[in-house]
Amino acid sequence: MTDATLVDDIRAASRLMVRELGFMEATVAATDHPPSAVHTILEIGLRGPMTALQLGEILHLEKSSVSRMVRKLIDGGELQEMIDPGDARIKPLSLTAKGRRTLAALHAFGRQQVRGALASLSKTEQRAVREGLILYARALKASRSAEEEMQLSR
Repeated sequence: MTDATLVDDIRAASRLMVRELGFMEATVAATDHPPSAVHTILEIGLRGPMTALQLGEILHLEKSSVSRMVRKLIDGGELQEMIDPGDARIKPLSLTAKGRRTLAALHAFGRQQVRGALASLSKTEQRAVREGLILYARALKASRSAEEEMQLSR
């Protein structure tokens, strides 16, 4: 069994990280976009064109939330819908030129934020932060996946 103090310390650190990264704000990363839109631009920028359904699965968002957000990003000139040549019903989303500029600004902002945080740490501590975050993110994903499987088997 996991120690309650350990769990509470990790929860407190996670809450602090969320606040320090700006995710409690209406908009994040020096943009006019909410967190879900920022993550949409980042994921499409990193993975390439994808459908709204794929985006919802990656971001763990409901279809209706994704539809509203995607519509706002299209109307704002950040995203465009394409037509799949093999199936006109499939409309992959891709970044526009404006979306690519926003993506570059998001990367610059995020990298500067992380560099600033790491500046006061030794190289060993920096590696420990990297490894710890990677392990924690994997564990969170595995836990969620296991919970989803249990829900499906009921």
